[in-house]
Amino acid sequence: MQKHQVIIDADPGIDDSLALLVALQSPMIEVIGISIVAGNVPTEIGVANALKVLREVDRLDIPVFAGATTPWTHEYVSAQDTHGMDGMGDSQMPPVTDVSASPLDAQAGYEALLSAHEDVWFMALGPLTNVAQSLKTQQELWSHVSRLIVMGGAYQTNGNTSPVAEYNFWVDPDAADYVFQNSPLMIELVPLDVTRKIVMTPNILQMMHYLDADKSAFVEQILPFYFDFHWAQEHVLGAVINDPLVIVYALHPELATAIEKYVTVVTSGVALGQSIVDGADFWQRPANAKILQQIDAKQAMAYIVGGLLTRDVTTIEKELDNIATDLERLS
Repeated sequence: MQKHQVIIDADPGIDDSLALLVALQSPMIEVIGISIVAGNVPTEIGVANALKVLREVDRLDIPVFAGATTPWTHEYVSAQDTHGMDGMGDSQMPPVTDVSASPLDAQAGYEALLSAHEDVWFMALGPLTNVAQSLKTQQELWSHVSRLIVMGGAYQTNGNTSPVAEYNFWVDPDAADYVFQNSPLMIELVPLDVTRKIVMTPNILQMMHYLDADKSAFVEQILPFYFDFHWAQEHVLGAVINDPLVIVYALHPELATAIEKYVTVVTSGVALGQSIVDGADFWQRPANAKILQQIDAKQAMAYIVGGLLTRDVTTIEKELDNIATDLERLS
């Protein structure tokens, strides 16, 4: 089987770490590099966390590139209240000491990787600062990229950082809008509209433990903080895990429905970071994004759990059905 060559730009972060695990263990993906951007955690912490994930799956051979440490123009605000000061749910996981990040920064890393590969999928899981900088200074390299998949924005749902803004776009709205206006590719946008349906619950985590305690141990270390945050903020029993859906959608686009429309991102004022989708074609501008609208959430979760445990998705679907049946008995 020919593997898809993938670069992942991330800000790990609990859900980024889960996404990285799913991608790194997929038989359909070859991760050729990971770049880090300031987002959920400062870049230095994100680099350390990416190395921890790579250690978990024995793939410390994959280069990790440190990228932007601040947004283009706005003051940087982390999401460590959501992910813990260490970005891993305050799990105090020991750092990787025998391997370091690449001496190349993100921009030099992109040049090295994209010059050497064709038909690369680029997945952006954090603020778009690194991507925007590359498009601004290295646009010719993007002829080597065949898909740009972005987790960000909120179309027909409220934001998670302001009434209208999703965190990744809110942190660096200038970079986000630059990417939408200058990408040579139709951006595949995975917004909060669909990621909010991907909820990892304590019972799913317990199911994972029963199926494979060893494979679940890393996830069990980092998720309790996320559970506590979601309960305190939203009274949700579980945690929305946005970023793993990018990996699942990339491999299984048939799980989603989408529309192609023009998108711009607000860069100032009360609506800072809002992703505006011209759904009614008021501006008569060519579509620059394919925006996911609906997702088969159960199937997507089965692929996520199967990816984390390296288990057949059919087995996981059956177990998820059993959990749902148990809950229905209470109704």
